[in-house]
Amino acid sequence: MWRTFCLCDILQNPDIRAELPKYANWPTFPQLWVDGELVGGCDIVIEMYQRGELQQLIKETAAKYKSEEPDAE
Repeated sequence: MWRTFCLCDILQNPDIRAELPKYANWPTFPQLWVDGELVGGCDIVIEMYQRGELQQLIKETAAKYKSEEPDAE
């Protein structure tokens, strides 16, 4: 299965730590982004997970990009 994730350690990247809240219009960390869209912070992500919405979002996003999966050799 092909998966793409990106993790940014804001403690090691002070410029990102300073600028991302301005860009996202979201003042706190962590921030979860899916498919270029801000999903929210920790409290929102936990609530989405508990309601099953986060899993659905991940499945839908993965399906959207499934056609871009590299051929297995």
